[in-house]
Amino acid sequence: MPLTLSDFDYELPPELIAQAPLPQRSASRLLVLEGDRLSDGRFADLPQWLRAGDLLVMNDSRVLHARMLGRKESGGQVEVLVERLLDECEVLAQVRASKSPQPGSRMRLEDAVDVEVLERAGEFYRLRFPGDAAELIECHGRLPLPPYIERQPDAPDETRYQTVYAREKGSAAAPTAGLHFDQELLASLRSLGVESAWLTLHVGAGTFQPVRVNDLSQHRMHTERYVLPQATVDAIAATRSRGGRVVAVGTTSLRVLESAALAGEMKAGAGETALFVTPGFEFNVVNMLITNFHLPKSTLLMLVSAFGGLAELRAAYRHAIAGGYRFFSYGDAMLLHRKPSP
Repeated sequence: MPLTLSDFDYELPPELIAQAPLPQRSASRLLVLEGDRLSDGRFADLPQWLRAGDLLVMNDSRVLHARMLGRKESGGQVEVLVERLLDECEVLAQVRASKSPQPGSRMRLEDAVDVEVLERAGEFYRLRFPGDAAELIECHGRLPLPPYIERQPDAPDETRYQTVYAREKGSAAAPTAGLHFDQELLASLRSLGVESAWLTLHVGAGTFQPVRVNDLSQHRMHTERYVLPQATVDAIAATRSRGGRVVAVGTTSLRVLESAALAGEMKAGAGETALFVTPGFEFNVVNMLITNFHLPKSTLLMLVSAFGGLAELRAAYRHAIAGGYRFFSYGDAMLLHRKPSP
């Protein structure tokens, strides 16, 4: 019987939604799923689950100050959430307003930046900034904390809602699995002989969009832009040749790697992915996945269920809820071993 949206629902007590990060990144809890076996630990214990020759693949995207408030020429209030940078001056963005802005109209954002509405593009709008869009967004915008964090961003969020290795500006949301790493833990893994490689996927605001159809075959993923360097492709080949494991840090890293290998041999380069992973998907690259706990009925919950096993993930989430794990972006982490194909 085909899986439907209700197969990925669960009840989460609201008090388990983490509203702020822990004082120390690697102090988060870590739930390890290997087959049907669950182990409770701390993220700082990650080295005991990895071994020399393994390869961590991390997303080095950096979160933009992508949320901007303002007014239309008519005076109506607007909220803009930048989805992606298109070129130096143009962006794709979500625009929330009582009445949709019209092409050719202007909006004044943060009482500082006048942007022109160029056109509607599906659920987004193409906007033109009066100069370097990335610089203006960084200077005047606000950090876009997820909608389930019920507070305004403060000074600590400026660093804690970024990974310690974030470099490439362009995301509307953090690749949150990487938030648990600090420099001390990365150094510990290097000393163990665990290698690291990087890619870039700019996380779009669409990552928080719910699945609205019960028939999953009808769902269409938002596209996200990525860059997969040749050095990372080479590192993966070297890892396989020595019998090491490819460990994706986050669903974003996994989606890039599996997208790049869909046609067979993995190809480096820039591209876009709309890969929608549900149970039954055949993974070709990733052996282990580090990830946070995901929203009910979300595409990310479907992805991790495909990777670790649907029944196994259901049991793990029940265990995590009963054990008081912290959920979502600022919450705790999981380490999943890939379930073998039938």
